[in-house]
Amino acid sequence: MRNRVLTSSNRKTRGKALVFCAAAITLLLWVLAAAFFLGKGRGYLVLENPKTGKIYQRFPAGIGDGFSVGFIHSINKSPVTDYYEIRSDGIYVVKTVYYGFGAGVQTELEEGQTLSYGEDGSMIITGFEKRIEDLIYFVGTVSDHVLTLPGKDGKATGESQVSLRDLCGRSAMVRFRFEPFSCPRLFGFSRQYLVAECEALTEP
Repeated sequence: MRNRVLTSSNRKTRGKALVFCAAAITLLLWVLAAAFFLGKGRGYLVLENPKTGKIYQRFPAGIGDGFSVGFIHSINKSPVTDYYEIRSDGIYVVKTVYYGFGAGVQTELEEGQTLSYGEDGSMIITGFEKRIEDLIYFVGTVSDHVLTLPGKDGKATGESQVSLRDLCGRSAMVRFRFEPFSCPRLFGFSRQYLVAECEALTEP
């Protein structure tokens, strides 16, 4: 009689655990579905070492966001800033700003490009619309490379600057790539963890 009572109690406990797990998995599906739609087009601008795969940093970013890398040109010793935009199929260079002609900088316009002048005497080339297959910079040893990230909603207000020399080290190779938010990968991990926990709860 005692064994029957214990067996019945165990069945009720396992039944409650199964109901709880089913509800938890359903809730997880709803939460991850919401995260997928809210995070669509979002992800990270990843800075990594192309040789070792070491991740220097991940910065929140999304499709349509821009960023720039500024440095002192090693040959003509004038400031240069390259501007990029994250798009669905990769990173595009959209503008270059420089302050002096000479070796190592563009001297002729290509089809679709325009040259304008800033109030500070800068020369601004736009109209690139060119996807960069593998965007890599070599961090300077004498002068720094500075990454500028936009503020909230991609606006210049509140933008932040990151010293690549401090972040990655002198003479470091730095690859820039966009890593989209992966809801399926997150779901797979969460689901496996939750199922394992449920199975442990329902074991005799």
